[in-house]
Amino acid sequence: MTTLEILNLKCGGCANTIKKGILSIDGVTDVSVDVEASKITIDTKDNSVLTKVKNKLSMMGYPEVGDSNTIIHKAKSFVSCATGKMSQ
Repeated sequence: MTTLEILNLKCGGCANTIKKGILSIDGVTDVSVDVEASKITIDTKDNSVLTKVKNKLSMMGYPEVGDSNTIIHKAKSFVSCATGKMSQ
């Protein structure tokens, strides 16, 4: 298991989008999201998948803490959040 602290995580809508997006990556077996701590935990059999996970998170608007958090990331996170809320 690997835990990542991410930026722009606001609510359950964000969490739904993150879970769906990360579970779509081959090799990821489980994802849990802690909204209050802004952390996600990924269970995978292959640690080489971690780079794909980080890239996917960034593309959805949720970069890892320490990475660049541009206005584009923030805008994408709002769209991802809204999409996640609609699928709750």
